[in-house]
Amino acid sequence: QTPDWVVFCNDLVLAVYIFTFLIGLPSNLLACYTFLMKVRQKPTPIDILLLNLTVSDMTLLFCLPFKMVEAASDMTWPLPYFLCPLTGFFFYSSIYISTLFLMAISVERYLGVAYPIKYKLNRRPIYATLASIVFWLMACSHCSIVYIVQYQGDNASETVSLNGNSSNCYEKFSPSQLHILLPVRLEMFFVLFCLPFVITLFCYVNFVRILTSLPKIQASRKQRAVGLAVATFLNFCICFAPYNISHIVGFIQNDSPEWRVHALLLSTLNAALDPAIFYFSSTTVQLAFTDCFASLFSFYGGADINRGLMDNRGLMNNETRRAWGLGRKPTHPIPNAQRVHAEG
Repeated sequence: QTPDWVVFCNDLVLAVYIFTFLIGLPSNLLACYTFLMKVRQKPTPIDILLLNLTVSDMTLLFCLPFKMVEAASDMTWPLPYFLCPLTGFFFYSSIYISTLFLMAISVERYLGVAYPIKYKLNRRPIYATLASIVFWLMACSHCSIVYIVQYQGDNASETVSLNGNSSNCYEKFSPSQLHILLPVRLEMFFVLFCLPFVITLFCYVNFVRILTSLPKIQASRKQRAVGLAVATFLNFCICFAPYNISHIVGFIQNDSPEWRVHALLLSTLNAALDPAIFYFSSTTVQLAFTDCFASLFSFYGGADINRGLMDNRGLMNNETRRAWGLGRKPTHPIPNAQRVHAEG
């Protein structure tokens, strides 16, 4: 019989997966639609980076139903064999794609305030597009280790046994598999976590320091800058650090730690926390989120509240925006020259 604490842990894993899916999917879909419209109209580097981050989050979210089935089956894999490495590949890739794009967003923000004139003159969407391609290739090439290990050595079929019985997915490894896997995990710790984290920390500390020292910068923009830095820092520390520390522990112990699955659980929350970064990074996303929340609030609150909050187009009226600290919604597109860093 399965011990009670194991049952509790499995139920906790399933609950976190469901919570992340229900919170992350609608918010990321809304953010993705918003950034896609902005990129189609007039692409900017920050919008391209944020769009890629939302796509990365949705990749993880689309893998969660398979992980939910695994959690509901007492952390065994009852699904077809080919889905195990496929799910693992996209699941792990999305984690490291997120760290790389969070780093890129921090660099873009820092350059915009530290070298505003030089950066504005050299600001090209193509650079963000090329960086995005490199980041996807870096993360996916590293995480292809899932397929390499899966079909390596005498233990290659352990994920799902040949007689069709369910087994663990990407948890049990032979010595020959560990010999390949552990050094790659160590490299991923330094290249895909430590390096992005150090760069992100440097950029946001100086980004906030420079903005707060400028007297003519609006207080709302300073608050958004602090919120963006704090949200990103918490994302790295809560979502990514425990899972990547398991790589160090596993390399030292020459084994894959059993608690790694629970550390990975925190990484899943990244898809639910990233919308906070979108919110602090873009005024367009702020307006989209607040319009959506106001529409839902007025729908459940009745017609009187609807008339008080919304205009005749179903959007939050200017009085409500001012009360929430959002200002007036622009009635015409802002010229590009005036938009440089306006969303910083």
